[in-house]
Amino acid sequence: MRGWKADDFDAMAAFLADEALTRFVGGTSGREDAWRRFASMAGHWMLRGHGLWALEAKDDRRVVGWCGLLSPEGWPEPEIGWSLFAGEHGRGYATEAALRARNYAYRDLGWTTLMSLIHSDNRPSIRVAERLGAAFEKPFVIRGSEVGIYRHPAPEPAKSIPANLN
Repeated sequence: MRGWKADDFDAMAAFLADEALTRFVGGTSGREDAWRRFASMAGHWMLRGHGLWALEAKDDRRVVGWCGLLSPEGWPEPEIGWSLFAGEHGRGYATEAALRARNYAYRDLGWTTLMSLIHSDNRPSIRVAERLGAAFEKPFVIRGSEVGIYRHPAPEPAKSIPANLN
């Protein structure tokens, strides 16, 4: 997981041109609109102090998708989201990255709850959420589309150090 680089744009543009891959994340975009969406991912960090990371394969450093924390205008609360590029599914990237992003939200940002908005037809994302311990909470309509709110487990309580060990 790392910040975005300009060199990542071609991979993002290819992803955003793929109708099957973008069905649940706002649909396809031509290169100009893909640039706006790409830039908004980077800009989210500036405006909110959190955002989406690029996911990079360890073996050859290719960009395989994105994952991170979202709270754009109109969202009911902060979300953890993920998506993988063509040919990158089934390798555990989304689950591993989402777990790291969730830990960051709880440990470093001090958040106490997180959700994922997932369309009922998006079975791969539902499986990732379930592997992370998230459970369907209720339906929700966002941007004209009905999705499910999947509630992630709350952070583990901090363990106190017994007084006799201080």
